[in-house]
Amino acid sequence: MSPEALAYVLRPLQNLFDPAEYPDLLVGLSSPDDAAVYRLDDQRALIFTTDFFTPIVDDPYDYGAIAAANALSDVYAMGGQPLLALNLVALPSKLPVEILTQVTRGMAETVRQAGAVIAGGHSIQDDEPKVGLCVVGLAQPNHLITKAGARDGDVLVLTKPIGSGIITTAAKADQAVPEYVAEAVRWMKRLNKVPAEIAVALGVRGGTDVTGFGLLGHAWEMAEASDVGLRIDLGAVPFLNSAQRYADEGLFPDGSLANHAAFKQYARFEDDMCEGDCMLLFDAQTSGGLLLSIPQDKFSSFEQQMASHGAPYWVIGEVIGRQDFIEVV
Repeated sequence: MSPEALAYVLRPLQNLFDPAEYPDLLVGLSSPDDAAVYRLDDQRALIFTTDFFTPIVDDPYDYGAIAAANALSDVYAMGGQPLLALNLVALPSKLPVEILTQVTRGMAETVRQAGAVIAGGHSIQDDEPKVGLCVVGLAQPNHLITKAGARDGDVLVLTKPIGSGIITTAAKADQAVPEYVAEAVRWMKRLNKVPAEIAVALGVRGGTDVTGFGLLGHAWEMAEASDVGLRIDLGAVPFLNSAQRYADEGLFPDGSLANHAAFKQYARFEDDMCEGDCMLLFDAQTSGGLLLSIPQDKFSSFEQQMASHGAPYWVIGEVIGRQDFIEVV
């Protein structure tokens, strides 16, 4: 759904569930975060999330693995550790059962890689395939990462390149180079486990994952929730191979165009910037990276620990004082 439609649908629910009546609901409908968080006691909080989508790749195993990594990412984005998951499966009745087996195997092996377990699920028949997970995770209430945790002076870090939306759209139109599609698939299957665990250990409090609303959409949600401004260096943003080429050809999915319509008012670009590259900042991502707001005094330790794990990251900007838009320089 578009950001405007989603906000309209959720508004009555927000009015029905007054946060004051649910003091142990630490993160719910009143904030734009990636998952719900419910406090059990002073040391434990449960993280709840769900995500599912239609196929974006042809290979059923990869489809399941990407769907699982995407759902698990919401737990990592909140600073949690996934505990268990339930499969959500909707497939046409005429689809061979072997395909469902490959899809669920992709999901299961990815969940196992995360150190969690699949404990059940639900399946229905549907003309259009859809798969995903409900995920429960665990976190410490005082160590959550939220969109409201960014502070002036923090370093903005991204942990995956941008461009999965436009590349998978080009692939559906048979206009994509297979090796570049394979590269995008590898990134989408990659868990955000390592950067999330390092961020939590260092006491990072601001962050989100970059998914359907694109980099600028989720960045704006973080800026607004934290009451700060963000400055993003376009030249520092990593793009997947061929993403810029497909951007110049205008192969953006509908979700990216909807993001541009919804969030362009919150971005300021310098006049001489490439239109295609700017548009990529609105590209709707699947299983994207974490966007972390890291305090200056913790950044050196973050660099060292990420390097020790061989984990990639890119410094793409900084947090600045409150503004009504994101600066793209």
